[in-house]
Amino acid sequence: MTSANTVEDYLNTVPLERRPAFNKLRAVILDNLPKGLEERLSYGMIGYVVPHSIYPKGYHCNPELPLPFINLASQKNYISLYHSGLYADKEIYKWFIDEYPKYTSSKLDIGKSCVRFRKMDQIPYELIAILLRKMDVETWIGLYEETIK
Repeated sequence: MTSANTVEDYLNTVPLERRPAFNKLRAVILDNLPKGLEERLSYGMIGYVVPHSIYPKGYHCNPELPLPFINLASQKNYISLYHSGLYADKEIYKWFIDEYPKYTSSKLDIGKSCVRFRKMDQIPYELIAILLRKMDVETWIGLYEETIK
């Protein structure tokens, strides 16, 4: 967890040697972010959430919070990208696993929704951009209501 209170504060906590890769990944996210998502600090990470103005019900675990979709974090030993669409949509998950080796020689380190990047020079930015364009906010809300909530 971080003591950061804003996205800018969080960016200042990223280790210096990791900042170029982290900032580039953030730029890829911002350039390809589905319309309607907002960037904010979420769960101690940089989060891209569906605001209450679009989805008033909020997150089922805590309806006062907006519905999360993507998070970006600098962990102790790696950069993490959490993409809820990977968790909720088996086709997108399979597509990502199949495509990953085409974009980097680094071994894929993935959980249910978390992709961990340990080698900063091996982050597949182009693949991440494509992943971000695969699901819009309306589709995410539908999947969330159908499969997760």
